[in-house]
Amino acid sequence: MTGPRELDAPAVALILLLSALWGGNVVAVKIGLADAPPLALAWMRISLGGLCVLAWGRWTRAPFGLLPGEPWPLVGLGLLFTVQLGLLNVGTWLSTAGHAAVLLNAYPVHMVLIAHFLVPGDRLTAAKLGGVLLGYAGIVLLFGGRLVLPEAPGSTVLGGDLVLFLSAVLLGLRQVVLNRQLQYIHPVKPLLAQVVIGTPLFVLSSALWEPQPAALTASLAGALVYQGFVIAGFNFIANMWVLKHYRPSAVAAFALTTPLFGVVATALVLHEPITWALGLAALLVAGGIAVATIRRRAAAA
Repeated sequence: MTGPRELDAPAVALILLLSALWGGNVVAVKIGLADAPPLALAWMRISLGGLCVLAWGRWTRAPFGLLPGEPWPLVGLGLLFTVQLGLLNVGTWLSTAGHAAVLLNAYPVHMVLIAHFLVPGDRLTAAKLGGVLLGYAGIVLLFGGRLVLPEAPGSTVLGGDLVLFLSAVLLGLRQVVLNRQLQYIHPVKPLLAQVVIGTPLFVLSSALWEPQPAALTASLAGALVYQGFVIAGFNFIANMWVLKHYRPSAVAAFALTTPLFGVVATALVLHEPITWALGLAALLVAGGIAVATIRRRAAAA
């Protein structure tokens, strides 16, 4: 089997679509959190996504049986996914959707650093390092005011931002791990592993720590349809295909639009203000992703 290759035009179009859809994910999460606690929202989301993945696997006649050497890597991936998604929901619950859009979607910057250590040939160059530093400048800007000045009494935004930062680091790690696994494991298996491991863990955790039940509303249903079918279903399946065929750092290049999509979506749908710090942070993160991951082709031309 050949290794990951460079991007072509169809892949670019697909990745841009996935980036736009992913940018709207934090909006759906924030809407869902108005009627469901974070861990309950997580198991509902991945249960719906699991139905999509199962249907896709049956339709494509995917192999569901595990081969020697596959179970433990899939268990590790499922646990990584569970922690990352739990942190995403908790962080978004504590912070604002705009901050979540920037911090979560900075994951390609973390991905470039992680790929340097885990992916053969995906080395950290001077340009990539410059992009990473630019992206982190945006993150520091978003944190800056709250690290220097005290927050308003009762504010949970700083704590939420820290949780979101950790979730983004784990998301970058998960993307790189997926890329490596998909070179020898059928894509349906990692997706189902995340569902099989994450669902019972979230159900149990929610039962233990979330006494407030979810309120079944139309807005929660809409948020779950978006998170479950669009993101955990279509987006994840398409993302598996992209990661299987293309280098993770090249894929990350086109994620530069995602924080911008996300910030605009939070303003349009949730009416959150785009402050100068939030807007500049989104631009710095997007610029950092571009510098760190878009590979210059002049030498090859």
